[in-house]
Amino acid sequence: MSKLIIFSAPSGTGKSTIVRYLIELDLNLQFSISATSREPRGEERDGKEYFFISSDEFKNKIANNEFLEYEEVYKDRFYGTLKSNVDSILAEGKNVVFDIDCVGGLNVKKIYGDRALAIFIMPPSIEALRERLEKRGTDTPQVIESRLAKAEYEISFSPQFDIIIENDDFDKAKEETYDAIKKFINS
Repeated sequence: MSKLIIFSAPSGTGKSTIVRYLIELDLNLQFSISATSREPRGEERDGKEYFFISSDEFKNKIANNEFLEYEEVYKDRFYGTLKSNVDSILAEGKNVVFDIDCVGGLNVKKIYGDRALAIFIMPPSIEALRERLEKRGTDTPQVIESRLAKAEYEISFSPQFDIIIENDDFDKAKEETYDAIKKFINS
């Protein structure tokens, strides 16, 4: 039976890089593409980075109970996981991997129970996270402060996850994550 692997973490912890690494390995993983009501940015394409749908269409799908989880991040700016996308991946016999926020991740875990493994990627410290965000050079100081405040909030959810992996050594974190998923899939 196919399984579900949920990743959540504060911005800048290396979660997305770990997920990309794992998809390339022998775990039969397929990424769950989220839906959003925002416009595509840059080179983003519908069905690749996100499923881009209008705010009204998103609200209709909410009303029709078509999401496993969703969030209105800003007014009329929604993000969510479509049940149909996850169901089609599972029907193909693949394991689904999610890269979603803590609340959404825990909601997916509640729906699928023991069939899902919820992994929280923990930064070594808030200061280390600050350094990583500053080194990326993609955010203003105000955005970095906002991300750090959100990180503290997200970290408060970590005890509810099945596994917490501290990313203080990237290669070690990748290996620990791979081992945990391999064990889970084969159980």
